[in-house]
Amino acid sequence: MTKGRVHARAAGTAGRRTYGCGLALTLLLTAACTGGGPTPSGVPVSPGGSGDIIVASGRDVTGKGGIRQQLIDAWNARQDKEHTGVHARLVELPGSADEQRSQLLGALQSGGAQYDVVNLDVTWVPEFAAAHLISRLPDGLVGGDVIKSVASTARWDGRVYAVPFNSDVGLLYYRRDYLEQAHIRDTDLSQGVSWQRLRDLTDTIEAPGARRPGAYEKGWTTQLGPYEGRTVNAVEAFLSADGGAALTDDRGRYTASVPELTAGVAQLRARAQAAYTLGDAVRSDETESLTDFADGRTAFLRHWPYAYRTLHQSLGDAQVGVAPLPGRAVLGGQNLAVSTRSPGRAAEAKDLIGFLTSRESERCLLDAGFAATRESAYLDDEVTCGTARSPGASPSSVASPGSPGSPGSAQASPSAESADRMPRDDHGRPRYARTILLPALRRAVQRPRTPFYGAFTQTFATELGRLFGEHPPGDAELAAALDTALRRILPDR
Repeated sequence: MTKGRVHARAAGTAGRRTYGCGLALTLLLTAACTGGGPTPSGVPVSPGGSGDIIVASGRDVTGKGGIRQQLIDAWNARQDKEHTGVHARLVELPGSADEQRSQLLGALQSGGAQYDVVNLDVTWVPEFAAAHLISRLPDGLVGGDVIKSVASTARWDGRVYAVPFNSDVGLLYYRRDYLEQAHIRDTDLSQGVSWQRLRDLTDTIEAPGARRPGAYEKGWTTQLGPYEGRTVNAVEAFLSADGGAALTDDRGRYTASVPELTAGVAQLRARAQAAYTLGDAVRSDETESLTDFADGRTAFLRHWPYAYRTLHQSLGDAQVGVAPLPGRAVLGGQNLAVSTRSPGRAAEAKDLIGFLTSRESERCLLDAGFAATRESAYLDDEVTCGTARSPGASPSSVASPGSPGSPGSAQASPSAESADRMPRDDHGRPRYARTILLPALRRAVQRPRTPFYGAFTQTFATELGRLFGEHPPGDAELAAALDTALRRILPDR
């Protein structure tokens, strides 16, 4: 990566225009992409000691030495204080979410890696539970403080198999300065807008005679590349269409009809129409779409909560705003589960999970830029982060072991990103957390819950890819083909 510039496109798209987006954003995107030096794919992980708990996870978007590592360090410090002889070690898996899922499945099925705790995408829980790769957990680990919509991701077949760690939800980011330049009076969209309103705002920015921002190209961008991002955007469109095609019921059985799918395809087509959507969106993932928006190529962006902190490292509060996503927004996030291949360390693994998902730890995750899973992290001002250092906080502000109000906590090492330009409220939370993020999480909808999710998302994204080809089929034709394909892989009774 070149200093001061993000080269986000994959090989084969080198001809695309690239803009400098500032060193701060470049560094943060690098941290989000590279994490903390992941273990090479396919290499078995052996414990560092007889009592070590091995935690397998995807990359931490807060960077090397980020909040997840800090929380594990704090748990280790508590074990040292209590002389348990147990430590936890974080192993970050390389690759995309799809690749990480394949690695975890292969490792747990073969026993080739000694993972005790696995950090699963919320969509993977049914698959891993049905395959008996993760253990059933006590219901009490998912208490009433967990946001209701988020808590439902921890269960399969009426049983708890995981504990919500950090959540996610689709949000709308917008260039407030672009709206002002177009002489739009009300640039506060935080109360929500419709897709038609977004198109109207785009038309105003692009009105004949209007002075467009220098880098501006199209109204909005999102993640429509041939991977899980396309599935997420499509599910949001399908659930927002007339009739709201849910695709499956809560037992993973296929429930959609061709008319419902037709309405969903029409809604997705409308959202991706060339008149308003950046052309590169059909090849973009999270990093690429975030770069395009930060570089000023679009006025609007659909993205996840971590983008709030990332964008504010290079764009000021007067330039960027955040709002609920129009229509339905998909729930994302990761849940912690105990591997069935960890019988000798299962008790310690459950204790670690309880620590990592506690009220205090969830507040730490929120302060670092993740979406917390507990209501108290957003609403209870008495719940603070004494376990890890918030981005930008001075080391002296972190509680040391045994400090009042944070039993067993430990001062964690500074994160890779010391500069913190994220707007915060009077209690140190991200400023949008209580008013925008929490309500969005409460209203969020899930992707299909099925043990066959891997086959579903591959089929769904592949079939809908025809919509972005040179000769896209009609709505009804594509819906019929999609219906046939989904019936092949999903049970319908």
